Amino acid sequence: MLPPQSQNDVRRSVSFLFQWLVLATLVGAVVGSTVALFLWLLDAATHLHWRYPSLLFLLPLAGLLSGCLYHFYSRDAEGGNHLIIEQIHEPRGGVPGLMAPLVLIGTLLTHVCGGSAGREGTAVQIGGSLASVLGRWLKFSPDSTRILLSSGMAAGFGAVFGTPVAGAVFAIEVPTIGRLSLQAFLPSLLAAIAGDQVAQAWGTQHTPYCIVSTLNSVATLNSGPLALLLRLLLLTFAGLLFGLTSRLFAELVRKVSQGLKFFITIPWLRPVVGGMAVIALSLLTGTRDYLGLGVSASPQSPGSVTILSCFHVGGAGWFSWWWKSLFTAVTVGSGFKGGEVTPLFFIGAAIGHSLGRLTGMPVDEMAGLGFVAVFAGATNTPVASIVLAIELFAPHSPNLLQSGFAADVAIVCGCAWLFSGQNGIYKSQRVGSGKTPENVLDR
Repeated sequence: MLPPQSQNDVRRSVSFLFQWLVLATLVGAVVGSTVALFLWLLDAATHLHWRYPSLLFLLPLAGLLSGCLYHFYSRDAEGGNHLIIEQIHEPRGGVPGLMAPLVLIGTLLTHVCGGSAGREGTAVQIGGSLASVLGRWLKFSPDSTRILLSSGMAAGFGAVFGTPVAGAVFAIEVPTIGRLSLQAFLPSLLAAIAGDQVAQAWGTQHTPYCIVSTLNSVATLNSGPLALLLRLLLLTFAGLLFGLTSRLFAELVRKVSQGLKFFITIPWLRPVVGGMAVIALSLLTGTRDYLGLGVSASPQSPGSVTILSCFHVGGAGWFSWWWKSLFTAVTVGSGFKGGEVTPLFFIGAAIGHSLGRLTGMPVDEMAGLGFVAVFAGATNTPVASIVLAIELFAPHSPNLLQSGFAADVAIVCGCAWLFSGQNGIYKSQRVGSGKTPENVLDR
């Protein structure tokens, strides 16, 4: 027989597990269904823009509509991911229920008119908003509310990318830099798995990313200490470059946001100016490659630079990463909705492609490393980025893990996080001491 104290601990653990098994599954199912609808609508919006490219010239109007919706219906919802992270730290009024429909509509307006933005922000905000509504209905305590919000974030992230484990780790890693909230891990994992499975049941399909030509770390290790040292130096340099790139992107978004706030005092006019700037950039560069989500090319322009093309030789230019950074900084920094993560994947894959060409390393491997490392630096989530790489690349890349790719990812993501500093894209993140990092995005 167990002593009474141990029996009580077991009962509490079983009660905790059963409670969150039910709640996390419910959250995951609702969020997964909503994300599936969102991805279907997003795909339709993207194809509509491809079919009618002149919709780009309506981007200022789309920004005006999106800005007015937030300004007149729920100004609190404009806090987005930052508000959700704040509520995880200090649950107060909760996340507005209107955040979910507003961010969905705002993101669709962004993409149907060609704004350079992502989809992660939308999915995470949908998850956080729906979870917060459930928490208020059930009158949860602050501690339970934190876990529920993390579960909602995990479900949204896991469902939108098809990476449930990375979604769970992201949800517990992103609020506090350098610390994982392990209490929320199991509920977040359950919610992320449920969200991903439900989204797939609705017919959601995720983009397959393949890395075919990988360097063999084991072979390098056996070839002698000099070869191993050179490899480690190259990976460290790559991590440094990816970290600085993520830092530059965060600074670009911050400067755009601060500049527009300084010169334009009416919030809903800022995306109008941002939309005009995106049109000007497209005309100036003479290309539409850096508009929209950027995952795949339109049938009308099969040779466009995209995330997928970056995994092939000649699939990106030397400065494709810079142009995507600029287009996205203007779009997101001026107030358009959608998020930054998918553009970060594009930026990382593009600069990894250039680094592969420069060093003679396999282009697809370097694109994959940049894909996750720039994300790690910009979001301050190196652990989630390592898991993300394994979940995204391993299922479609034979013998990838046997090649030592996981070790390469860990080195590069760790270095990228180290060299990017704490100046990430989420201003509500706190360092391990509980303080908000200095010089983070103010938007």
